[in-house]
Amino acid sequence: MTGNIIFAYTRAQAIADGVLVDVTETAKEAGFKVSVAMTDTVHAEYVQVPAGVDDQDEQGRLWDILWMCLLEARRQKESSTIFFSVLVKNSNKGPKKVDLKCVCGPDDEGSPCLTIMRPGED
Repeated sequence: MTGNIIFAYTRAQAIADGVLVDVTETAKEAGFKVSVAMTDTVHAEYVQVPAGVDDQDEQGRLWDILWMCLLEARRQKESSTIFFSVLVKNSNKGPKKVDLKCVCGPDDEGSPCLTIMRPGED
């Protein structure tokens, strides 16, 4: 079926709306060569430090996610979707393993970009 596009929600709009969080600057420091964003859910649950949790900072938590993603991306070079795990401390009881996925797709201009999300997110 062919038709006119009625509505399109761009990556830039998703970032402006806060649905995606652009983490490209830190990702490039970690070794990524394309832009990287993560869903607001991943950012809120695994980057932001919950109140009362000791010995954690957002930059370190973000770095952990990006680093584990990069390691798995290097291992699975030919896949457009990779699954990886990271340890996240969301309580003072200690860290727990969190499963995430990273999807490579086109940005608004058609260049490759990455989006980190929970396995059940699209």
